[in-house]
Amino acid sequence: MSHLQFKDVFWCKEFTVHAGYDALLQRLLDGRKMCKDVEDLIKQRAQAEERYGKELVQIARKAGGQTEINTLKASFEILKQQIESVGNLHIQLAVTLREELKALEEFRERQKEQRKKYEGTMERAHKNKLSMYKKTMESKKSYEQKCKDADEAEGAFERISAAGNQKQTEKSQAKAKQCKEAANEAERVYKQNIELLDQARVTWEQEHISTCEAFQLQECDRITILRNSLWVHCNQLSTQCVKDDELYEEVRLSLEKCNIDSDMDCFVQSKMTGTEPPAAIGYENYYERATSANDRAIPTKSCHSPIQACGMMKRFSGIASRKQPKRRRQLYPFGTRHRVNPSVSLAEKPDGVYAAINVTHSEENALPQDYKVLYDYTAQNEDELDIQAGDIVTVIEVGEEGWWTAELDDEHGFVPGSYLEKL
Repeated sequence: MSHLQFKDVFWCKEFTVHAGYDALLQRLLDGRKMCKDVEDLIKQRAQAEERYGKELVQIARKAGGQTEINTLKASFEILKQQIESVGNLHIQLAVTLREELKALEEFRERQKEQRKKYEGTMERAHKNKLSMYKKTMESKKSYEQKCKDADEAEGAFERISAAGNQKQTEKSQAKAKQCKEAANEAERVYKQNIELLDQARVTWEQEHISTCEAFQLQECDRITILRNSLWVHCNQLSTQCVKDDELYEEVRLSLEKCNIDSDMDCFVQSKMTGTEPPAAIGYENYYERATSANDRAIPTKSCHSPIQACGMMKRFSGIASRKQPKRRRQLYPFGTRHRVNPSVSLAEKPDGVYAAINVTHSEENALPQDYKVLYDYTAQNEDELDIQAGDIVTVIEVGEEGWWTAELDDEHGFVPGSYLEKL
């Protein structure tokens, strides 16, 4: 199939119409816009590659992984290195794309300069041709009018000559001769303009052919350059993918060397704490332990010292509200004064202060006895009694931890002994 040439197919039958040239010029302008579109694509891709590369580098440098050990840590370090390498490659790709972009911009500007040169030449040829055409058409109109005038003058002369009036005949003959000369002059001018117009036409045709050939060459160059540029662009992206895969292959090879058993053994060897579990906790009898301990601050119920009476110790701490089910609590209202045996020494501990409350053996042996309630107390367990200040309760048993068994309105339960006063 033979290729069509612009110079053969972009003509127009109408002398003053330049549709073929206009179509070619519009094609070149559209091609220029296409060049800009390709440049924008490459520019945006370069920006994306640079941004992506910088983000990869930042991710690799902030990845951490310092808590891992042995082979997995080594693989992770290689992964970070390769991610940073991939990021640097993408940054370099962005630089390459910008160089390609610069080459495209230079090519587009060169085509613009060439097109402008031919546009100027064709514009002058068009103006000259149209000007000559207009002038020729005016001379043609004048020539035709002069010919009509000459014909009318010749007809008038013949009519007057037939009438036999000598004077009128001479006058009419002179006018006919004058009109004939004017018609001949108009014909000469008209022919001259035709020749000039034909010269302008030939010049325009030559410029049109030259311009068509130049525009066709420009269009071929543009399509070739853009095709090659897009081809190279795709090759660059494919090459980048191959390089990325090669770098990630290094990571995969490192992961193949990652040994689970080795990592487990490394952790055990570096962090092992012992090979034997703790021994079982044996049962210890409270009373036997209390009897054997000579330095206990709280004597057992079997103590017979006349000075150090059996009683209970109260611990003052900042966590008085914590509930301990099934364990009797020592509750002392703020400002309560207790009967304390001066001879009992106070044991001080870092987390609290203990006060011994005097309960004599004679009082225990005299039970049951009536006591007056000094402060209100609300039962917190089912085996406790609600008491209010002023109530009279009967103490049946004195407990060693400060909780006494009392009776109130035929109900039995535990009450804090420090809330009671013997009648």
